[in-house]
Amino acid sequence: MNKWQERFNQTEYVFGKEANVFIQEAAERFTIGKNVLAVAEGEGRNAVFLAEQGCDVTIWDFAQSGLDKAQALAKEKGVQLKTKVQDLQEADWSTDEYDAVICVFGHFNPELRMQTLKGIRQAVKPGGLFVTEVYAKEQIDYGTGGPKDIAYLYELADFDVFSDWEHLHFEKKEVVREEGAGHSGLSSVIQFVGRKK
Repeated sequence: MNKWQERFNQTEYVFGKEANVFIQEAAERFTIGKNVLAVAEGEGRNAVFLAEQGCDVTIWDFAQSGLDKAQALAKEKGVQLKTKVQDLQEADWSTDEYDAVICVFGHFNPELRMQTLKGIRQAVKPGGLFVTEVYAKEQIDYGTGGPKDIAYLYELADFDVFSDWEHLHFEKKEVVREEGAGHSGLSSVIQFVGRKK
């Protein structure tokens, strides 16, 4: 059993049921589009929020227990989701398929991080968006959520993959995140909204 399968295998939603604040802000500021992929989405809070906004959302996650909870939350909110158990190391990324891809606090080893970002770059349609909020390297000193291994945290240079995209929002900053028991308190994050040309 992988650690996320085990972690999500409880009644409580580890990161709460409300969407990440940055995803909510991005949905207000930008046209997310109809066809959305949520990568490493866990228990589904962000996907359900976007479904409530009228998006058709597909979730990829490594943990069936998380996807089961995402479906339960979708039912509770009266929306539909498509879910797929997906090991990102084995992901077969389509080309120009999605109006938007979101990834909230999706943390991977450096090799898989680059592989995933390149996959996202490929999967977004021209004119589509990639929207993400992740923990920065500095988060290692905050202790308010995220990996305990600094190699799994992001730096601005990771987003060089999208250097030729239009950067609608790109910032490293401190924010307060209260998202269930998993994220609680002042945090160092990187936020990125890019539009594929």
